[in-house]
Amino acid sequence: MRKRLITALTGLALAATIGLIPSTTAYADPDIDTVQARVDRLYHEAEQASERYNDAKIELEALQGDVASLRADQERQDEALGKVREQVADAMVSQYQGQGISAVGEVIVSDDPGAFLSQLTTMSSYQDHQDALLGDYADEVEALDIREAATARRVKQVSSVESRLKDEKTTIDDKLEEAESLLGRLKDEERAEILSRGGTTVPSDVPASGRAAAAVQYAMAQVGDSYVYGAAGPNAFDCSGLTMMAWAQAGVGLPHSSSAQYSSGARVAESDLQAGDLVFYYSPISHVGMYIGNGLIVHAANPGAGVKVSNLHEMPYVGAVRPG
Repeated sequence: MRKRLITALTGLALAATIGLIPSTTAYADPDIDTVQARVDRLYHEAEQASERYNDAKIELEALQGDVASLRADQERQDEALGKVREQVADAMVSQYQGQGISAVGEVIVSDDPGAFLSQLTTMSSYQDHQDALLGDYADEVEALDIREAATARRVKQVSSVESRLKDEKTTIDDKLEEAESLLGRLKDEERAEILSRGGTTVPSDVPASGRAAAAVQYAMAQVGDSYVYGAAGPNAFDCSGLTMMAWAQAGVGLPHSSSAQYSSGARVAESDLQAGDLVFYYSPISHVGMYIGNGLIVHAANPGAGVKVSNLHEMPYVGAVRPG
């Protein structure tokens, strides 16, 4: 009896213990601050790749222009070589047909010393002409070889840059996909909170003068537009695409690259910033915005936030330039 009671009590205790163990594995919801940090990092890494992509596009356009010029020069050189080749061929045919040999015979049979000397001079001139033709031909061949080699080098560089473009595009897509996956694990309210963080009240008026006024007006009109890597309007932008298009309204051409834009104007100290100045972030530079006064900038931030107004020092500040 005592043995059966102990067994029963043991069973009840075991059942109670088992009842405390969850039947399925529980996963904690991702911490919103952790997700925020990871998403921000992924967006930044994607933007770095995007700006490198923009740089590569600029380099590719320049290389393609070089290739076009080199090929045109190569075609001109090929035509010049063809003309010299014809002259050499004609000279060789003439010699083969006996024109040069007949001159030798005339020298040998001539009884007139003056004619003899004249014929020697003629033969010497003829030989000099042939030598010059052959020399010209060799020079033209060498010039063509140089141009062909230069063209081949540029074509190879184009292929290398195109490969870089493909790699950077893959990096952008992978980083963006990972960020979207992280955001997808959050509840709608948490996702909205992350994407709305860092927003600043948009000023109703931004005083600006000269050409900068047109640039500032354009940039501010895009607040709320989407961020798309490599885009330059009209309804979506990346960081350098926005500033490029904004200053284009003022008649100032800027490259579609944040690092290249850093060399597009006079450097400006932070204490001397004016509305319209371009401000740059990170090292190496991978983000650009436009100063609008009162310690604020307008910029295409990232795919989550789009074009917005932020504090000047929301990101690691590097410096500023004044376009135009």
